[in-house]
Amino acid sequence: MALDTKTLILDAAEKLFATRGFYGVSMRQITIEAGVDPALANYHFGKKRNLFDAVMLRRAEVLNRERIQMLDDCLRRAKPNPPPLEEIIDAFTHALLNRSNKGGAGWKHYFAIIAQINNHPELGGVIMTQYFDPLAKKFMKAITRALPDAQPEDLYWCYHFLSGALTLTFSGTNRINNLSDGLCNASDLDAVHERLVPFITAGFSIFKSSVSQR
Repeated sequence: MALDTKTLILDAAEKLFATRGFYGVSMRQITIEAGVDPALANYHFGKKRNLFDAVMLRRAEVLNRERIQMLDDCLRRAKPNPPPLEEIIDAFTHALLNRSNKGGAGWKHYFAIIAQINNHPELGGVIMTQYFDPLAKKFMKAITRALPDAQPEDLYWCYHFLSGALTLTFSGTNRINNLSDGLCNASDLDAVHERLVPFITAGFSIFKSSVSQR
């Protein structure tokens, strides 16, 4: 089935933003990639920032819905107690890694954009706050219930480090391939998930007591 014009433009923009960054691509280049008249991009989205926002929102809605569903499921299973911390971390990370690993090129492009903007001093704070802070706060509430004696600042720092780990995972640098002399492969996201969840869980668990172990 032929894709509609808006989808063609979104797919092209997503691909080019992923490879060249927000400032490295023009609306004209996007419409050439999409094979559509430049006027149609202006008609559907207006300015480039509006198109970028539409690219971000399209998959953020899907991703956040899946993550919230997984969190709600583990909360429901554990009632009236908080769920195990490892299940909360799994709910937070599983959908990202699964979509990147098995969701096709579009999802890989999307996560490459996320990795870029999460490290961008101008766009990062604004965009990540806009699209992901409500979800992050819901997860932080669940983590706080699972670790009631931890200091809040310790838990927020742990979340910050988790975000950094995910950003590096999706960075596309393949540094771990070189560092491990081929023993590890950055594209093996099943291997990432198998190790990331217990690693991050252990990091949060260090601060399960209000008495610092630093």
